[in-house]
Amino acid sequence: MLFDEKMGGTIHMALGAAYPDTGGTNRSAVHWDMICDTRDGTEITADGVPFYRNGEFLIK
Repeated sequence: MLFDEKMGGTIHMALGAAYPDTGGTNRSAVHWDMICDTRDGTEITADGVPFYRNGEFLIK
């Protein structure tokens, strides 16, 4: 999974406990990693404004 998190055209999101070795301080009973392939038809928006589409950032 660590290799997959670094693939171009994917988005990685983690919920739950941070890794203390990286300076994270939030605590939780779980740590859940999610990876989504975004190269084909995916669009992510913030406040209704698209900033990521088809595996590429729109804001430079």
